[in-house]
Amino acid sequence: MRPAIVIADRDAVWRQSLKRLLLGDGFEVIEAGDTSIILRTLRQRRDLALLIVNTSLDTTGNGVEVAQLLCQWNRAVPIIVLAPNSSEELAIAALKAGAVDYFKPPFSYEMLLASVRHCLANSVRPQALLEYKKTRSIEPVPSRVGVEDYPKMVGESRTMREIKSYMARVASTDSNVLITGETGTGKEVVADFLHRTSPRRQQPFVDINCAALPEGLLESELFGYEKGAFTGAASSYEGKLKLANGGTAFFDEIGDMSPYTQAKILRVIERREVQRLGTNRNVPIDVRVISATNQNLDQLMTEGKFRKDLYFRLNVTKIHLPPLRDRKEDIALLLHHFIHELNARFGREVEGFTKEALECLLKYDWPGNVRELKNMVEAIFVNLPARHLAFIDLPEPFRRQFKETAALPRDERARLLSALCTTNWNKSQAARKLNWSRVTLYRKISKYHIARENRTEPSWKH
Repeated sequence: MRPAIVIADRDAVWRQSLKRLLLGDGFEVIEAGDTSIILRTLRQRRDLALLIVNTSLDTTGNGVEVAQLLCQWNRAVPIIVLAPNSSEELAIAALKAGAVDYFKPPFSYEMLLASVRHCLANSVRPQALLEYKKTRSIEPVPSRVGVEDYPKMVGESRTMREIKSYMARVASTDSNVLITGETGTGKEVVADFLHRTSPRRQQPFVDINCAALPEGLLESELFGYEKGAFTGAASSYEGKLKLANGGTAFFDEIGDMSPYTQAKILRVIERREVQRLGTNRNVPIDVRVISATNQNLDQLMTEGKFRKDLYFRLNVTKIHLPPLRDRKEDIALLLHHFIHELNARFGREVEGFTKEALECLLKYDWPGNVRELKNMVEAIFVNLPARHLAFIDLPEPFRRQFKETAALPRDERARLLSALCTTNWNKSQAARKLNWSRVTLYRKISKYHIARENRTEPSWKH
């Protein structure tokens, strides 16, 4: 017996193409060219594992009524929605209707097949699916990364789809991973996902913030110490790396680690053992190392601030998270998710943002990324909002910042030049005007090769 999947699409050529792909992966495939065939199949077959539904089946133009109807008919069968004429509103509507995943063109068959496998990995309905799991060695993973189980990874942009598909593959391996991206893009969430969907998921996940631990304490915290190793060591301590044994050690802000500690960590990774303070005995450990940074490690290596040998040990697999300004099509989905989450938390009934407010949010560059977006929505909830959030409901600092940045040119280089000129090249003031950090400002100045013209003093001043 093989798991049965229904492909519902008006396009027979496309159905055949997808059918060949699924047959090759060991599924039984049932084709449906209209809604009536799907409903008849649901009545006749109790062993259906999945529905793949194209919104073109719906002739009303809305595109999600079919998914909603099928979910009401049989909510136990997961539905993946394909939407040729997609929009953020349609994505939200499809997910609210009950779809477990959502694809808009362009997408690869590999991404779709990965989603199919994820959906089925959580299902326990048909006996055929149990046999399929045994033969294919599928490990249970979330059917849709970023909505229910991992809410901060919400995103249906092409970039985020590719990242989530890649994350699912990386999670199944035991390789070290380096996660890069600006502050607030969700690096910690990715690390948590990689652990919770890996073969090590039953073992500890230990978070080590390299920027928060003073260098004098870092070694004892990481490697542990014996009783009496130093003043105040009243008892022995295993250390964070030993506590992570069998599981995952997550080094957050790895770029802030001192060269001395880098050498120690390199030794741990190479030898898979630690040496506690106060003893010469080596303690074996088995950990997967995931690290994250918002710094440019290539530049740090050039400056001699980060070891190349450690970098190559950490960067076996790399996941780069894009800033929110580069995937603004995900903002509506993120807002919908945060509102839903905060409604439950605060006991509110907020339905969403007005069109005017949403347009403002889409124009803003979000230097703090997803974290800033979520904090902004939560700040609104604290002030007892109405059902529909208008521009006046946004926090006052955000409204002021939006008005300031709205007056700047849309082109990033032109915006940077404008901010520098209007502040007489005061970089601190320019950074505040752009709502950037000074590090970001200097990076952008270097990126766009911007230099202030040398000006000679007037002769009358000499």
